[in-house]
Amino acid sequence: MSALLRRLRPRTLRRRLALFNFFTLAVMLFVFSAAVYVPLRYKLYAQLDHELREDVETAETLLERLPSGELRWRVEAHEEQGANAFPERWVEVWRPKGDGTSELALSRPAPVAADRDPLRGAWGPSTIEADGGESVRQRCESCTVGAGSVVIRAARTETPLRNLLGPLLGFLIFGLSGFVAMSLFAGYGMAVRALAPVARMTEQARGLTAERLSERLPVDDPEDEIGRLASTFNEMFARLERAFEQLRRFTADASHELRTPLTALRSVGEVGLREPRDAETYREIIGSMLEEADRLTRLVEGLLTLSRADAGHVKLKREPVDLVELARETVGLLSVLAEERRQALEVEAAGAVRVNADKLLLRQAILNLVDNAIKYTPEGGRIRVVVSGTASGDGVGPGAAASVAGASLSVIDTGAGIPAAHRERIFDRFYRVDPARSREQGGAGLGLSIARWGVEAHGGRIELESEEGRGSTFRVVLPGAAA
Repeated sequence: MSALLRRLRPRTLRRRLALFNFFTLAVMLFVFSAAVYVPLRYKLYAQLDHELREDVETAETLLERLPSGELRWRVEAHEEQGANAFPERWVEVWRPKGDGTSELALSRPAPVAADRDPLRGAWGPSTIEADGGESVRQRCESCTVGAGSVVIRAARTETPLRNLLGPLLGFLIFGLSGFVAMSLFAGYGMAVRALAPVARMTEQARGLTAERLSERLPVDDPEDEIGRLASTFNEMFARLERAFEQLRRFTADASHELRTPLTALRSVGEVGLREPRDAETYREIIGSMLEEADRLTRLVEGLLTLSRADAGHVKLKREPVDLVELARETVGLLSVLAEERRQALEVEAAGAVRVNADKLLLRQAILNLVDNAIKYTPEGGRIRVVVSGTASGDGVGPGAAASVAGASLSVIDTGAGIPAAHRERIFDRFYRVDPARSREQGGAGLGLSIARWGVEAHGGRIELESEEGRGSTFRVVLPGAAA
């Protein structure tokens, strides 16, 4: 059964919308028709029954019994007047006979029905066919006139009611049915018109490829649901375009960076094999090759780290880490490079600041930031590593670490600064403000990317403040940890 229903179900959305509109309108019009016709019919027939009851009461007041036992109307003129003034009314008076049957005693203006079965009791309103096939509404009630009981039957024609209700019922059935049928076509046309933007979007999206991600879906009205859907798809295409562009740029940059040390290795090797040389010259050649191999190793390690990060395969081993102590260890590792360039490298901190972090990963991030500052700070410059925390409670004892709500580590240099045009892309992979200078100093443009990933993996962020000619500040903001 379910398979049959699925087979009969319309396959297109416009047909489903049209049928839904059709059935909804049909149900609403049926309920409306019933709400109009049923109460009106009930009210009209209730009014007719009330008038029949008044006719019976009026007839009862006009009846009188003669001493001989015969029944007659009190005023004969009233009977004639009533017969002429109200030709659609009938009144019959039936009296019981000795054998348990009833006989017709009086009627005005004539007997009601062709059926002459004796009346044995009283009943409420009913419909009978009068002579000539005319439908009338009748009511019978028992009453007492003089010393005997009689049954008065009053009747009125239903023709005016049926003349009113018949056309109304026909209009509700046939007229509204026509409206419902027209609504099927109108609903289908409306669905086609409403879904026309979706059809255009479908055709446009079908032609989109990796080479045509710059194209966008048409947006007729950005305020309606379809317009918002198209805008959402366009935003998604923009993100995909940026992702594909970054992937292309990353592939090209990675190929270029890998080719540079490989070309240098090949060139140095070919020069060394051209002619016999002394041992010292071979040592220099091998040293140059080792430098290029070391650069290639660092590049591959950086790519591997970012690849694992993108794949989500790096699991953090969090533990309480003193950020001040970690900064001092990192500065100790790079102090030799700073001394070679006669740079002042120092750590500034008011007290211990603890964070929950993977010590190795966080140290790598700080190491890259400090190494970047050393490379871009001129000789004789100054580099400060400032560690601070937002305390939420006092530590116990002198030198005890406080419970901190947040921690920050700022690497401040006195270099040339970063131009505003480069600040948004400074953390992109292989991006360099000065490509030639960075390559000469051994950088591959991955240090800041790895640093940002390492910080964000801990739930933190890196902020950049820079002013051309006055240096840069890279601020690492991390969530704190209880002491």
